[in-house]
Amino acid sequence: MIASVSGTVTSLQPDGVVVCVGGVGFAVQTTPGTRARLRLGEQAELATSLVVREDSLTLYGFADDDERALFELLQSSSGVGPRLAQAVLTVHNPDAVRRALLTEDLVALTLVPGIGRKGAQRMVLELKDKVVGSPAGAVPVGSPGWRDTLTEALSGLGFASGQTDEVVVRLAEAHPDATSAEVPALLREALALLGRSR
Repeated sequence: MIASVSGTVTSLQPDGVVVCVGGVGFAVQTTPGTRARLRLGEQAELATSLVVREDSLTLYGFADDDERALFELLQSSSGVGPRLAQAVLTVHNPDAVRRALLTEDLVALTLVPGIGRKGAQRMVLELKDKVVGSPAGAVPVGSPGWRDTLTEALSGLGFASGQTDEVVVRLAEAHPDATSAEVPALLREALALLGRSR
């Protein structure tokens, strides 16, 4: 098990980075959020999880041990492989994932590409009891409002907080009676707005 890598970032790729450790370059798959924090030629330290398949060895990298632990926990749910677990962490941060599981927020979970309503229900059923021991304060009481969920989703997709905050405010003004059930439609509208502003 390769638990972490620490070295110089020698390449930035669409799905991750290459980190040179002692003369050996490790290809590490990361979320866009983690990749955005890394700079070519600078030092990087990533918590990692090695996924072994018959025909491949894939190293997944994370900002910290908490994110890696959740990545591994998600895969204990039937039907969730490493790519889908990584997709969850692309859209939501670890605290938001725990909150969604504990509050049975299916809308938040189905924001992740590849997770439908049935898949979200299965994840809640299989993982809810396993996240009770999450860090203190990580899961606030009550379900988050649609603004929080939308902001987290956009941040997970790599948009800067300044951009996401402005778009969420505009959507709140345009849809004053919006509910969490409308988040998928609001996300599509937000992405359209962000596309125009680029």
